[in-house]
Amino acid sequence: MKRSSGVRLCATAVVGALSLALVTGCSGKNAAEPAAKAHSTAELKKLIIAEGEVPGYKVGPVPATRSRAITADSAPCRPLVRVMSALPPADAAARTGRLAMENRKKSPSAKPTSLDDLDEKKVEEAMRTSLDRDVTTVTLASYDGDGAEKALASVSTAVKACAGGFSGRQAGSKLRFTKVAEEKATGAGDGSVAFTATMDSGDGDAAPVHAEVVRLGSTLSVYFTSNLGAMMAKKAYAVSPEVVKAQQAKLK
Repeated sequence: MKRSSGVRLCATAVVGALSLALVTGCSGKNAAEPAAKAHSTAELKKLIIAEGEVPGYKVGPVPATRSRAITADSAPCRPLVRVMSALPPADAAARTGRLAMENRKKSPSAKPTSLDDLDEKKVEEAMRTSLDRDVTTVTLASYDGDGAEKALASVSTAVKACAGGFSGRQAGSKLRFTKVAEEKATGAGDGSVAFTATMDSGDGDAAPVHAEVVRLGSTLSVYFTSNLGAMMAKKAYAVSPEVVKAQQAKLK
């Protein structure tokens, strides 16, 4: 029986070169890629955003008040509350964090005014204006092997499982999230998931917070944004795009 020209070429390459790469190519299988290795904490500290690197934002350490752990009564929702606690969705080999606070914008015609000179409505408006700025925690977490992919997938799964809301606690206080909804992610990195979690403020008003998790290789960038002024004014806001852009650019 005559061999096809393809088989003859493949056999010649194997015998003539004794090359593992050619043997693999002829068999139609790819050589196994080396397992991903996590960055160290020291490496992540060099990769995370720093003061002066995000236009319009002040960058510094994450205060303790911002990183108070939230617990969820429902196990499937735990990746979400970890993200909202300035933590990666799953334990990582190494992690570090920063807080990016938007600079308050002042009107050119604004004049200093004592609160004593304002009526109740204007006091509320002044307070709302002073609080209307994005505050974003950024957490970098790095994993060995396929840990980053699995951690990102856990967020996507949790968003779907917890769409109807869930309850939890923070610093001894009860919390009630009425719904969780997936949002359009920035599309950065090798994969990303974004969501809104709406909290019951206790007085009938909805208090939405926003988060996004982006994977680039073995590292996750975790973003969690709140804006109290926007919540009070029932004004839409999102994860700070300037912060995401600056952080993802630094990781490339």
